[in-house]
Amino acid sequence: MGIWGFLAGLLFAGAAQAIAGQIVVTDDSGQALRLAAPARRVISLAPDLAELVFAAGAGERLIAVAEHSDYPEAVRTLPRIGNAHGFDFERIVALQPDLVLGWAGGNAPQHLARLKALGLRVYLSDIRRPEDIASTLERLGTLTGHAATGFSAAQRLRERLREIEQRFAGKRPLAVFYQVWGQPLYTLGGPHLVSAALKLCAAENAFGDLAALAAVIEPESVLQRDPEVIVAAAEGARRPAWLDRWKRWPGLRAVRREALLVVDADLLNRHSPRFVEGTARLCAALDAERAKALE
Repeated sequence: MGIWGFLAGLLFAGAAQAIAGQIVVTDDSGQALRLAAPARRVISLAPDLAELVFAAGAGERLIAVAEHSDYPEAVRTLPRIGNAHGFDFERIVALQPDLVLGWAGGNAPQHLARLKALGLRVYLSDIRRPEDIASTLERLGTLTGHAATGFSAAQRLRERLREIEQRFAGKRPLAVFYQVWGQPLYTLGGPHLVSAALKLCAAENAFGDLAALAAVIEPESVLQRDPEVIVAAAEGARRPAWLDRWKRWPGLRAVRREALLVVDADLLNRHSPRFVEGTARLCAALDAERAKALE
């Protein structure tokens, strides 16, 4: 994105605020949110969304967050109003937010519907592509009166993604099994953002044909697809014991090549700007495995 695209984005943000004296932004559900003034009391219903608000320059507008919100450090001191299994609706109303940020992939539809029924403005996020992270930064910046910061952050993210794509374009594709849990055996499907990360790395999600964001599978299905690399997503990139269980099947290509890798789950599984850093690390690790195969 060049300077003209950036300036055009700022003009768009200004236009959004100029419509009938309101801020008008369309969320990922197609709903047009109208605010008479920038949101000053924001509640996020997912850790990813808290990160996005801070990245858009509006961290001081957050008044409460969902459990497990732990980045950046400043978010740790904010009140918790529940998690994906349930929220304290009375407390949310008592906090008098002028904007609530919901996640289509993680918040129950009935919870989001109840918040709307209580008269709260709910912005619905449904990030499926890396570009969606950038556009969300722009929209959250506009909604909170931080359009310039939001568009600048989006520009940097797009530039970084383009650099990664160009660096690994034309590399030999690798078949990768991305594992998020051991028992039950969980993986991520084609619609998940991780599939896009693998594509940027010139790799393919071994279960990219699954229509679900996440799915429980059997070990036999992994053996049948015989990935070249197995990537375990774990907190803090600490090697989980369940990753080494694959050594029970020495005929598996990933085991033969000792290509059992670990990545930081929060960097890749969360739909936040840190996804770019997680993707860069994933690509570097996969490229090292690609080089080993040529030795």
